[in-house]
Amino acid sequence: MAPKDAIVAGSAKFPKPADRVFQYGTAGFRMKATLLDSVVYRVGLLAALRSKKLNGFTVGVMITASHNPPDDNGVKLVDPMGDMLESSWEAHATVLANAASDQALFEAYDKLHEDLKIKPDVQARVIYARDTRASGPRLVTALVEALQATNTEYTDYKILTTPQLHYLTRCLNTKGTPHAYGEPNEQAYYEKTAKAFRGAMSGRKANGAVTVDCANGVGGPKLRELIKYLPSASEGGVEIRIVNDDVVQPQRLNHQCGADYVKTGQRAPPSSHAAPLARCASFDGDADRIVYYFIDSENTFRLLDGDRIATLAALFIGDLVKSAGLAERLKIGVVQTAYANGASTDYITQNLKLPVVCTNTGVKHLHHAAAKFDVGVYFEANGHGTVLFSDSALKRLGKHEPQSPAQNTALQTLRSLVQLINQTVGDALSDLLLVEVILAHKGWGPHEWDSTYTDLPNRLVRVEVADRNIFQAVDAERKLEYPVGVQAQIDALVGKYTHGRAFARASGTEDAVRVYAEAATRGEADDLA
Repeated sequence: MAPKDAIVAGSAKFPKPADRVFQYGTAGFRMKATLLDSVVYRVGLLAALRSKKLNGFTVGVMITASHNPPDDNGVKLVDPMGDMLESSWEAHATVLANAASDQALFEAYDKLHEDLKIKPDVQARVIYARDTRASGPRLVTALVEALQATNTEYTDYKILTTPQLHYLTRCLNTKGTPHAYGEPNEQAYYEKTAKAFRGAMSGRKANGAVTVDCANGVGGPKLRELIKYLPSASEGGVEIRIVNDDVVQPQRLNHQCGADYVKTGQRAPPSSHAAPLARCASFDGDADRIVYYFIDSENTFRLLDGDRIATLAALFIGDLVKSAGLAERLKIGVVQTAYANGASTDYITQNLKLPVVCTNTGVKHLHHAAAKFDVGVYFEANGHGTVLFSDSALKRLGKHEPQSPAQNTALQTLRSLVQLINQTVGDALSDLLLVEVILAHKGWGPHEWDSTYTDLPNRLVRVEVADRNIFQAVDAERKLEYPVGVQAQIDALVGKYTHGRAFARASGTEDAVRVYAEAATRGEADDLA
C-alpha cells in the first residue's frame, strides 16, 4: 500500500472528534483519554517525520498524563538527546492534530514533508512507552498504526516512567559515540543508577528511613525494581519504605496522593502515616516530579519542594566544586520560574553567592537556560528538575588532577553525581537518591534542611476561564500584557502587602489561570491570592 493510502486508511480508524481543537503544550497533548485516539495516531506521523528530518535518529513517544486524574491521558514527543520536542515543531503537532478529515490530514503531512525538506529515503526510528493508565494499551494501538503506515522502525518499551523513556532515547542515539550515555535497556538504567549511588554515598550513613509515596502510578513498580540493585541500609544505602504503589486498580492513580496533591494541598497523603521528623517524599503519576515533606515537632506539616531541592543541590555541588579545587573553573548557576519562593532566590544569591536566572514556566525553558552554565541546577517549585553538566564541565571533571586526598574525595563524589543524575529530564527516582546522598553527607534530617531559610507564606489558586489564550504574559511570566489593565490591578493589590508578590498566568494544559501570591504572613498571602 502506498504511504498516502496507508496514512488515510489508518486515520479512518481513529476519526477526529468534530468539535475539538487540540493544542500541543508544555506537556504535549493531554486531555480525557476518550478524545485522544486521533491525536495519538497523528503524533505517530509526526514522530516519523521528526526522525526522518534528523537523519534517522531515534525519537521517543511517551503516553502519559502525569498527575492528571486516571481518566485522562496524554502523549508527547522526546527528541534524540532525551530532551523535549524542539519548540518550533509544537506548531506542526497542532496542525496535524486538527486536520479536519483523513484526506486533509494526509495533505498536511505531505506539506510538512515538503516544507521541512525531509528526505523520503531516510529510515524513521521511534521508541515508545506508556504509564499504568487503563487507556494506555488502546492508545498504543493508534500509535502503532501510524508507525506502520509510515514504514517506521519501532520498539515498544512497554510500561516505563517518563524519565526512563527520555533516558533510553538518549542512550540509543549516543551508543558507540564518545558521548555514550549508557546501554539502552531498563536494567542498565537501574545498574548505572545504583552504581553511581553507591559511589556518591562513599561510606556515609543515611539518617533513618525515607517513606516514598508513588502516587499509585508507574513510579511504584519501578522504584521497587531499582531497590533490588541498591545497597541496603546496613550496606551503606538507605531504607526506602514505599506507600501508594497500587497499579492494579487504575482509579487509585493520583487519588489523595502524589506530588501534586502534596504541593497543592500543603498536606501529607492520608496513607503516609509518617512519624514526626521522619523524611517523606512523593512522586507524581509518571515519576518525573518529586517533593519532600515532614511533620515537625509541633505536629505541623512542612513542605520541601522543588525550590528546596534546588537550593540543597546547589549548596552541595558548590561545596564539592570548591573542595575539589575547581571553583575558578566551573560556573554554577540556578534556574527558577516565577513560582519559586522569593526566600529561595534570596538564599541562592545572598548565601550561596550563585547566579539565578528566571525563565518561563515549562521544563524546556529551564532546561535550555541551565545548559548555558557549566553546572546548571533547575527545579520548578512543583518538584520537576535536574542538574546539567556541560561538555566542558565533564572534560574538566575527567581530566582534573587532585592535589590532596580531600580534593580527590570531592572529585570522586562529583563524578558519581554526574552518573547518578538523569540529565535528560527531571527524574523522581534519581532525584530521590540525589537528595538522600546530600542529606547523608551533611548528616541532616528534614528539619536541618528546612532550616536553611524561611519560606515566605504563599498561595496558589486555580481559576477556570472560558479561553486561556487571552491571558498573555511577559517578563518570564511575571507580568500580564493582556488583557490590558489586569496587571495594573495586580500591582495595586501587591503594593498593599509586606513582601508582597503576585502574578497570574494561563495554564499550559487546560482552560484555567493559575494565580500565585506570596507575602510576609499566611493571612496576607491568602488575601492577596
